[in-house]
Amino acid sequence: MKPKSSISNRSAMADPAIVREICHSLKQMRLSKNLTQAALAEIAGLNRVTISRMEAGRAATLLTVVQVLRALDKLDILDIFREESEISPLQLLKLQEKQRQRASLSRKKTVADREEKSEW
Repeated sequence: MKPKSSISNRSAMADPAIVREICHSLKQMRLSKNLTQAALAEIAGLNRVTISRMEAGRAATLLTVVQVLRALDKLDILDIFREESEISPLQLLKLQEKQRQRASLSRKKTVADREEKSEW
C-alpha cells in the first residue's frame, strides 16, 4: 500500500506514471486472486502477452482494462466514473412547491349520500 501523500498527489504525476500505477494495481488484484497471467488471460478472453504488456505499463486499450476488471470481478471500480448530479437548492425548492401539501375532499357525491337525501 502506498502512502496517502503519493496517492492524493496524482495531479502532479506524469501520465505515464499514472498508467504504471494503474497497471501495478491491476497486477496486485490478479495476484490477490492467486491467478497467473495465463489464467487471467483465459478468463478475460485475451492473450497472455496482452496481460503481460498491460502489467508492464505498456499501452492497453480501455476495452482490455474492462475485460480484465470483469475477469477479476472488479467492475465496481468503474463506479467512480459515475458522477451523480446534484440538485441546486432552487430546483429543490421548486420541486417541493409542486408536491401536494394536503388531501382534498372528493367532490363527487357517493351513492350513499344521494340515497340519504332521497325521499323515495
